[in-house]
Amino acid sequence: MPHLDTIKNNFYEAQNVLEDFISDEKNWGDMEAAGKLFVTAIRNGNKIISCGNGGSMCDAMHFAEELTGRFRENRPALPAFALSDAAHITCVTNDFGFEHIFSRSITALGSAGDVLLAISTSGNSANVIHAAKAAKTKGILVVALTGKDGGLLGGMADVVLSAPQSQYSDRVQEIHIKIIHSLVQYIELSLNVNNEN
Repeated sequence: MPHLDTIKNNFYEAQNVLEDFISDEKNWGDMEAAGKLFVTAIRNGNKIISCGNGGSMCDAMHFAEELTGRFRENRPALPAFALSDAAHITCVTNDFGFEHIFSRSITALGSAGDVLLAISTSGNSANVIHAAKAAKTKGILVVALTGKDGGLLGGMADVVLSAPQSQYSDRVQEIHIKIIHSLVQYIELSLNVNNEN
């Protein structure tokens, strides 16, 4: 197969990026800080909101469904939702512009004490940045899941989880899904909820 070396190289690149993430001790402190924000919100009767574009929207939805559904074991549903309503997105895009699709939902549905997981591989997605701004206005804490140098989003967040520098966003997204699964597990362990049959 003439393209097999290219395909194999994807796995080597992914391995190197993962090893870079693992070897940076700051990432573990940031993971714990993010996890604690989510746990505190749930304990206080608040909720987790998530948003992103394209593959990052899929990750935002994945994070929310792991919390409202199940991760590895049965447990009570946890309060989370992703900003992914197609009717809302098309309405707001048509009437106000695409950069406001998330911020309008946060203004309508967010409450002080909630936590927003804002996902952008570049850290510069205008609609995710507007979401973070709206969150701050409402007293909602922001966890940024990003890549590269964190972009503008990184400078606005309470906690930044950033994948190591890589040329393409798919490498960043591969780290993001590992972070998402790890955060779900951290939340479950901290809340001690894995006891429902």
